[in-house]
Amino acid sequence: MSAIPLLVDPSRTRKGAITREAVLREAMDLASVKGLEGLTIGSLSEALGLSKSGLFAHFGSKEELQLSTVQAARKVFLEQVLSPGLGAPKGLRRLCSVLDAWLDYAEREVFRGGCFFASVSAEFDSRPGPVKEIVAACMVEWRETLSRLVREAKEAGELSRSADPRQLAFEFNSLAMGANGAFQLHGESQVFPQARKAIRERLKGFAAPGSRFHPL
Repeated sequence: MSAIPLLVDPSRTRKGAITREAVLREAMDLASVKGLEGLTIGSLSEALGLSKSGLFAHFGSKEELQLSTVQAARKVFLEQVLSPGLGAPKGLRRLCSVLDAWLDYAEREVFRGGCFFASVSAEFDSRPGPVKEIVAACMVEWRETLSRLVREAKEAGELSRSADPRQLAFEFNSLAMGANGAFQLHGESQVFPQARKAIRERLKGFAAPGSRFHPL
């Protein structure tokens, strides 16, 4: 995956890095519930019981706090979804493993408000600026990863030539985002089995003759 430059200053002390990590953990949770615009030095200070001046030592502005929070959430997403999924054999099994890890990540509510990127994507989709740019870059990166996994399954002879990687990546992204939204809004846990079923049926429709389909 293409790297998005980290916003963490590697020159910080070990103690400072630990404090910053704890602050970002709370910031991600707050942003998943209140949005990045609701994330302020003041709200973090109150939630963590830290002084505003101490937080300013880590984040000089609200925008820097927002950007750092998005970058931290990207790291969590990669650790929770992509890294486990990539442990599966290359091809259709790897694609399904990544998709399953993604839905599991949303269902477990790794963040208090559900999928962090589902929340902030809706919040910043019409707001120009650096925050929108980094959120958009993360989402493009993710869709490109899904496209690559579909292409690998085609190259392995497990999906037919008619399978369009970009189209399927778009559909899988929409299904997972929709399931997360329905779960957060209505508390309907059955949306995740429904999303898995929809993905499974879509992949079955593109299964190459003679290939063994690996279900979610």
